[in-house]
Amino acid sequence: MLQQYLSHIGRDIGLDSPDCSIKTLSSGHLLVSTTDFFYPIVPDPYQQGAVACCNVLSDLYALGITHCETILMVLAVSNQLQEPERGIVTSEMMKGFADIAKQAGTDVSGGQSIINPWPIIGGVGMSVVSESELIRSNSGAPGDKLILTKPIGTQIAANLYEWFYHKPEKYQALKTKPTEEEVNTVFEKAAAYMATLNLTGAKLMHKHKAKGATDITGFGLLGHTMNLASVQKEEVDLVIDTLPVLKGLAALDKQVRDFKLKEGFSAETSGGLLIMVPRESSQEFLEDFRKESGNEAWIVGEVVKGGRKAVISEEAKLLEV
Repeated sequence: MLQQYLSHIGRDIGLDSPDCSIKTLSSGHLLVSTTDFFYPIVPDPYQQGAVACCNVLSDLYALGITHCETILMVLAVSNQLQEPERGIVTSEMMKGFADIAKQAGTDVSGGQSIINPWPIIGGVGMSVVSESELIRSNSGAPGDKLILTKPIGTQIAANLYEWFYHKPEKYQALKTKPTEEEVNTVFEKAAAYMATLNLTGAKLMHKHKAKGATDITGFGLLGHTMNLASVQKEEVDLVIDTLPVLKGLAALDKQVRDFKLKEGFSAETSGGLLIMVPRESSQEFLEDFRKESGNEAWIVGEVVKGGRKAVISEEAKLLEV
């Protein structure tokens, strides 16, 4: 599998985090950097920019870093669009990206742009921190709880929306068809989650002495959990027993087996943080997260003795949210 291959390569070249590059500077501080970019997953270019910026910053948040020094923007301007559409789409993507950066307490100070068939946006996020300001990903211990801060299913929601409005043959092929209202409702909920910063989770990682985390993106819930398990200092396994899924998408996953949602490999865009939290702090973490973000988080599993593997329990329950 791709995530297993990349995990092995990462260990071979000395990477000690599944999410970011961490380099020690001559001053003794740490330079933590990450990069991410992707093509449109939502129809609104402003929202696309917002989602992209959230995605860039999530890797820093997965290390408990709550402040990004600056972001370099990566931008591809579409040569398939005509003026004035090209100008509108590009400027709106940039504005959405910059607004989220401001919300996160940082800014865009430079970057690089190219001409490309697809409009693409992303960036490089960088922080200079002391060791005490980050939480490395590798300290999980038996008994720790796994907490997830966003539900899964964004890929399915985005595909369903595209099928309904742009690929009717795909939509018509479904045996059980969601209504237009259901399609729009689940997509809007997914888009709202994707455009939400993971900053609250990063802050609470320090308060509740988290043992490490990863953000859930392209490899899916289990894929990223496997990467997290592979870097643990202790010989432990990460066992997932609950799958919080956007409402209605589990049923769609049963019809379209390509997504592999229940197996944990459905790709996510700007997903939540999966955080290892001591058992005694886990419920308080959920309560604080609800108070500070206005959203729910869920205990989705546990750290147990093992061999640095990750699995989804055969008895894992689906929790529609």
